[in-house]
Order: sequence, then structure tokens, then C-alpha cells
Amino acid sequence: MTGGTGRVLVVVGTRPEAIKLGPVVRALRAGHGIDTRLCVTGQHREMLEPVLDLFELVPDHDLHLMTPNQTLAGLTSQLITSTSAVVKEERPDWVIVQGDTTTALGAGLAAFYEGARVAHVEAGLRTSDRRCPFPEEANRRMVDLLSDLHFAPTEGARSNLLREGIDPSGVHVTGNTVIDALQHVVARPYDVTSGPLAAIPFERRIMLVTAHRRESFGHGLASICQALRQIADEIEDVHIVYPVHLNPNVRDVVHERLGGHPKITLIPPLDYASLVQLMRRSTIVLTDSGGIQEEAPSLGIPVLVMRPATERPEAVEAGCARIVGTDPVRIVAEARRLLEDADAYRSMARVANPFGDGHASERIVAVLRAAIRGETVPRSNEFTLRLPTSLGEAAPIAAELSA
Repeated sequence: MTGGTGRVLVVVGTRPEAIKLGPVVRALRAGHGIDTRLCVTGQHREMLEPVLDLFELVPDHDLHLMTPNQTLAGLTSQLITSTSAVVKEERPDWVIVQGDTTTALGAGLAAFYEGARVAHVEAGLRTSDRRCPFPEEANRRMVDLLSDLHFAPTEGARSNLLREGIDPSGVHVTGNTVIDALQHVVARPYDVTSGPLAAIPFERRIMLVTAHRRESFGHGLASICQALRQIADEIEDVHIVYPVHLNPNVRDVVHERLGGHPKITLIPPLDYASLVQLMRRSTIVLTDSGGIQEEAPSLGIPVLVMRPATERPEAVEAGCARIVGTDPVRIVAEARRLLEDADAYRSMARVANPFGDGHASERIVAVLRAAIRGETVPRSNEFTLRLPTSLGEAAPIAAELSA
């Protein structure tokens, strides 16, 4: 351990982790007297590096762990062994992990085994079904058991943790760091007429689709494709844009069923900045992604969640997201309702920001700094949810988008 100044080790494996921990690393390194080390496991190699570049992050350790057709058990065992070695070398006061990935679980276990304290960013999310999503629901429950500090994004997440017996003194409601990342990206210049979005027909209403969850492989994904083809065939002035995940279980099915349709554009996965710019120009979003359930409402874009349940109920409760599952009849009906009923669309297309205010990273750093110094953080520092009282009341990010 490093004594008075303190050292933290941040472990990142996937693109969502990099998006949500990028602002935290930047905040930690912004002159707070905390020696910050970054370890990249390589769980998402091709999709991770552009996000590191976006936040100007250079790893101190790069483990290169992912191999073709790797099993969850094989990846987990490698993660525990390799991150244990990094923890032994760095001897951090805190190991920071994020979310529900295999990297988060493996690094959390490694830190626990080596006697380092664990701080969990985005703690407390639950669906109440440990197999949905798989393996993420089980991962995040186990990481919370291993953690000493729990950075809950919402009051609902805090309630989940307290209900499970987590010590309240270690739970802090910070908002979600994805809103910090979103604001960072929105503030950057972007030329939509060049690069990966140049061929998108933005003169039409754009429906952005992301679907790649493991539990949807097979029948679920085929049903989603059936619904998308029907929407493209039947609804005028709509163009579907689907950045397709590189996993063959997704890529092969989607291209076989949707490839060549004149109103469906299949593109490789987008860098995060391009995805945000595409999202903010879309009419609606259909997704099974956790992060997009948080980002799209912050941009005022209605979300249809193609999963049977969500660990992010705040967007549903706020009225800016609706769960539709993978039933093609339900997907088509809800998409049609939003695209053809102006009142239904307006009721969801509002800027409601239930997940954060862009200052989550600052709150996390304040708690860590106090923990290293043995001080107490006042609860007045926590994030408080505030929804618009009318459709015309804009959240701060809306002002940035309209500028």
C-alpha cells in the first residue's frame, strides 16, 4: 500500500466498462493525490481500444486474455490468476471494478483473495432472476458481496443492496457514470457527413437497433430479426440501422435474415462517439443493451427494451422506456405505436434523466479520497433523482444537444 496518498487499481475488460470507468479514471487523475493505475484485461479487444483513445487512457497493464471460442470458465480462471498478479505487484488500497462483466467478477475475486478492498461502480442493479441476464445477474450479485464500497447509480439500486444486508455505510448513491461519458462525447465536435455514419439516410426516421445478449442467441435473436423485417416492410419512412456485434452467434444470424433489405443498414460495431451521434439522431431505439437503456432517455429518445426484464427500472418508471421482450408481435406493435401515434411518442420522447447528472465520477472520487484518508463523506453529496415536471422542461444535456 502507498500510505497517505493512496493508490487505486482500475480494472477494465469490455467496452461498456471503459465507457463507464473512463470518466472515473480521468477524475482520479485530475490532481486528487491518488496514484491511479489502469489494468486492461482485453475481454473486448477490438471494441475497447477506441474508447480508451476517446478518454485518452493508456493502460499500465494489458493482459490480452481473450482467445477465440473461450469459455466463461476458462476466461474467469485466467482473469483471477492474471489480475491477482497485478494486484500483488501494485499493492493498491482499492481495486475498482464496474458492472456485471466476467472481468468485474474475476478482478473482484482476485482483489478479495489478495486482501485488497473492492469498490464496485454501478452496484445494486438487479432483475431478481439470477439467470437473466446470464451470466451478468449472477456476476453483479457476487461482486457486491466481495465489495467494501458500493457506488449505486440510483436510490433503487441502493435499496436492493440494503435489502440484501449490505452495510449502509458503504453504499453511496452517485448517479451513473455513463451520463458523465455521454456529456463528454456530446461536447466533442463530430462530422456526421464523413466516417461510419456518412451513408445513413438521416432524411428518414431512423430506428437504431442493438441486440447481442447471450440469452437471446438462437430463437430470441431470430424473433427479433423477424420483427425488424416486418417493421421495415410495413412502416413508411422508417430506416433501420443495426450495428451488428462481432460474435458469430449474432453476426451470422442477423446477416442471414436481414442482409440486403433496402430499408435496413447493417454495419459493424460503431465506436462510442459515433454510436452516441447516431442515437441522438434516431427516432426510437430498440435494444437489449444495458448502457443504451441509460443513454437514450438522457437524449430524449424512447427505448423499447428487447429483454424479458430489466435491471434498470428507472427508465420504465419514468415513462421513457418500455419492456417488449423478443416476441415479434409485441415488438412490431410497440414500434408501430410510437411511429404512428404522435401522442404516444411525445409521452416517451422527453428528456428525463433518471440515471445521473454528469457528476457521478466526482462523487466517486470524493468517497474514495475520504476512504483513503479515513474521513467521512457527507450524504448531502449524493445524487438525487429529478425528473422533468413537463415535457418542455429540459435537463442540462438537452441544452447541450440543442446548442
